[in-house]
Amino acid sequence: MTETLKKIIRDKAHELGFDAVGFAAATADPADAEGLSSFLADGRQGDMAWLDNTDGRRGDPQALMQDARSIIVLGANYGPGSSLYPIPGDRGAISIYAQGRDYHTVLKKKLKQLGRWLADSNGPGHDCGIKVFVDTAPVMEKPLAMRAGIGWQGKHTNLVSREFGSWLFLAEVFTTLDLAPEKQTADHCGSCDKCLRACPTDALAVPYQIDPRRCISYLTIEHKGDIASDLMAAMGNHIYGCDDCLSVCPWNKYQRPAGLDQFQPRPELSVPRLADLVGLDDAGFRELFAGSPIKRTGRDRFVRNVLIAIGNSGDESLLPHTQSLTSDASPLVAVAARWAAWRLQKTKTPATGV
Repeated sequence: MTETLKKIIRDKAHELGFDAVGFAAATADPADAEGLSSFLADGRQGDMAWLDNTDGRRGDPQALMQDARSIIVLGANYGPGSSLYPIPGDRGAISIYAQGRDYHTVLKKKLKQLGRWLADSNGPGHDCGIKVFVDTAPVMEKPLAMRAGIGWQGKHTNLVSREFGSWLFLAEVFTTLDLAPEKQTADHCGSCDKCLRACPTDALAVPYQIDPRRCISYLTIEHKGDIASDLMAAMGNHIYGCDDCLSVCPWNKYQRPAGLDQFQPRPELSVPRLADLVGLDDAGFRELFAGSPIKRTGRDRFVRNVLIAIGNSGDESLLPHTQSLTSDASPLVAVAARWAAWRLQKTKTPATGV
């Protein structure tokens, strides 16, 4: 009976647009909390205070839903469908996941549809309580996805799928239904270390461990302060997120283009000109990124990122843009503008020999 029900759930999830569906028991694995404790003890969370686990909820699904018995883990493919190519220095690099609509909004709507359907199909006379999550609660998604048979955590610490490579959004339905768990996915990274070597800032010095404080995704999205000069110089033209370690994964050979229209790149966000972004004020920023996950960074952090990319561009024509912001009302922007101006002026003034 449980296998029949699982097939029905899979079929419905696929109908709603999810690409991967797996099932895990709603039980704690002590290794999850232990790994997180080590991570926090090292201070690797940086500005991500929301990773704190003093209440013990992370790593214990039943702390989020006491009577949960199973977790339906869902994956939505957002793959580009082809290899990524270098973006010219006068353009900004935005992570693939952020070029379309905000996945939180898109997937939450579909999760609620799945949850309502599940409750209606199994509710009256059946035990079917549910809770749904899309990266908005202390759910340790990647370990759950491994136990649900969706994929494994690669050496870059992100989930890898044999069907979709490194391009899956994750979401979960916690339920009181008793659904047989899948076999945990084995690690298929082998001796490959391409993702480790691809990181520009050496945030993956140790396989399967990331130091977010050096990660470009963390620096451009989560970090609220100034960025160290050596890290800025290594960030290239990344202005929101980074796909460098994801894109080189050999398992991406099986990837396919995102199936949901909402995840297709918006033309203005695929390879935007830095000159068009650096002058954004708060209103312009909010208008451009309405419906995008980028909006949550705010204008100041985003323009800081754009200025760093300009400083790394070597494009002297962008120097006036940096100079106009060296006295910006935001100290965050002003510091980045002065650094970018200094970098471009170094490019403009060649060293003299003797």
